[in-house]
Amino acid sequence: MATQTYDLYIDGEWVKTENYIPVYHKFTGATIAQIAKAEQHHVNAAVEAAHKKFKRDSLTPFQRYKILLKASELMEERRDEMELSLIREVGKTRKDAMNELDRTINTLRLSAEEAKRIHGEMVPLQSTEGSENRLGFTIRVPKGVIGAITPFNYPLLLSTHKIAPAIAAGNTIVVKPATVTPIATFLLVAVLEEAGLPKGHINIVTGAGSQVGEWLLDEPKIAMYTFTGSGEVGRHIKERSGMRPVALELGNNSPNIVHLDADLELAARQTAARSFHNAGQACIAVQRIYVHESVLQEFTDLYVSEVQKLKVGNPEDPDTDVGPMISEKEAARTEEWVLEAISQGAKSLMPVKREGALFYPAVMVDTKPEMKVVCREVFAPVVTIIPYSDLDEAFAEANNSEYGLQAGIFTRDLHIAMKAARVLEYGGVVINDVSTYRNDVMPYGGIKNSGLGKEGPRYAVEEMTDERMVVINL
Repeated sequence: MATQTYDLYIDGEWVKTENYIPVYHKFTGATIAQIAKAEQHHVNAAVEAAHKKFKRDSLTPFQRYKILLKASELMEERRDEMELSLIREVGKTRKDAMNELDRTINTLRLSAEEAKRIHGEMVPLQSTEGSENRLGFTIRVPKGVIGAITPFNYPLLLSTHKIAPAIAAGNTIVVKPATVTPIATFLLVAVLEEAGLPKGHINIVTGAGSQVGEWLLDEPKIAMYTFTGSGEVGRHIKERSGMRPVALELGNNSPNIVHLDADLELAARQTAARSFHNAGQACIAVQRIYVHESVLQEFTDLYVSEVQKLKVGNPEDPDTDVGPMISEKEAARTEEWVLEAISQGAKSLMPVKREGALFYPAVMVDTKPEMKVVCREVFAPVVTIIPYSDLDEAFAEANNSEYGLQAGIFTRDLHIAMKAARVLEYGGVVINDVSTYRNDVMPYGGIKNSGLGKEGPRYAVEEMTDERMVVINL
């Protein structure tokens, strides 16, 4: 497989740099690409190009709609190329890559529709004495240049969740993809430009986040930042952004409650299927499973039997369920956390096994709340099963986290389901399905240290536009 070189992409032109960074096949370790390492003047140029494009070359809402819809069609036509790229640069299984493509195409379509729906509202100024001759209404206008920083785990989908709504809203973009998985963003931009997006609307700068991200934060012409990644970096972006708005999609430590009246087969099947997809490297992946003690053994047996069916190995094999983690370093870190928990009294119901970047699913029991595998975001194929006797106790334990992105609960009782919706301190509560459920049309975002703002095309468009009041004196 030939190694491809990706230069910086600024104002529709490829820009070479002095240094390049290798991108590796996450299963074989082979070099599959090299990307340019940006310097500060490159970032300056990218932002300036995006700002000039925003000022000079606006697209009508219908033009944005047509471009995004055409891009969804082109993405469908290139499915094999896109899926294979994700398998190689991320380590996704074919099943996970297919799912990411499906959702990416849907997100492009949803964003296309939202481009036509941007509107304000009438404001009844005439209801106030002295303003009888005033007509008031609002309009929504694009913010300008959007600075987007995307993560490694869903590089195509989560880039699309930032770029497509930004285009729908009428903005221009400077995007910095994750250094270990940048190829998806280049492929996405190529599809958008083939669909009719004028060159210069999207600019790509690559390099270490600690450098390129800082330079982006120094740019006064960036009107808004949108970031998916760690809580530590998210807090830094919020501190540095000043008065400019930010949308932050950060970490999570997803709790899932299995109550005594739950459909245990459904709960076991759903949690097992979604605990380890993308090698557990998803913000809303199942991590903590709280199970009522009266059904603990039955659920655990069902769950483990489902996990044992999972095939771990080469992500290019269509039968593989769990592929490699993003790096051997992360797999070794995961192994260290699991072994530390075992040394502190926990047990794993599955053999603890690592082969390079492959970490086999671990199902932990007899854990304590202070163990890293329980209280931290493990971001790996590791799950803990924790018994409870009282539902309020389970709610309290689920809420005992610095994170608040999504949670799940399995119950047949509508009153319990609605209590969970009110009591669980999360941006999303999923009933009779796992915390991992995300439909790209819904408002997705957390509270506490899980971030600020909402994604989902309709909600992202609102984040990426300003509401402007218009008053006419008649």
